[in-house]
Amino acid sequence: DLDGTLVNTEPGNRARWTRLFDTHGAPYDEALIASFAGRRGREVLAELVHLFPGRSVDELFSEVVSYKLGPDVLAAVPVPGAVALVRSIGAHGVPIGVVTSGGRRYAEGQLARLGIRELIDVLVSAEDVAEGKPSPEGFLTACARLGVEPGAAVAFEDAPAGVAAAKAAGMPTVGVATTQSREALAAADLVVGDLTEVTWPPDFGG
Repeated sequence: DLDGTLVNTEPGNRARWTRLFDTHGAPYDEALIASFAGRRGREVLAELVHLFPGRSVDELFSEVVSYKLGPDVLAAVPVPGAVALVRSIGAHGVPIGVVTSGGRRYAEGQLARLGIRELIDVLVSAEDVAEGKPSPEGFLTACARLGVEPGAAVAFEDAPAGVAAAKAAGMPTVGVATTQSREALAAADLVVGDLTEVTWPPDFGG
């Protein structure tokens, strides 16, 4: 995963969604906004468009991505340990894929800013799948393109929808509790606070 797993963009994402609901006077609570994490924006809006009378999904999506936020909100910093882990895995010749609910242009830009784009062998973005997370399609697509069986890969995810997608694909899954509680990620095989808790190669004797 990308947002919340490799880069901490969740504050900006939540601010945009909150502004959309506030602008239109649509009802929401923090739990609803948090549930959007890891999902494609248009799919979220398709389920909630009834809260925005007279507006289409495409109109609402264009509006939410157009919002200009302050630099303190927009600043996207790496999740602790993320860059070091990706570089360590890449240095050992292990193929790496990123499966994101974001658009390709956005994802390419984030990975470039992290300085790890050249280490990513496969990028599966929102445009590459018919169904977004929690559907397993994205992870299955990534595994197919990497030439590995899902059971031989490991998924890292920060959101319940992403964990559900990876598990449905048959992948061992590490929950990264950067944007959600450990309890919300309990379906993962292992939950860590951030990626400083993960090393490569794994230390099975530790």
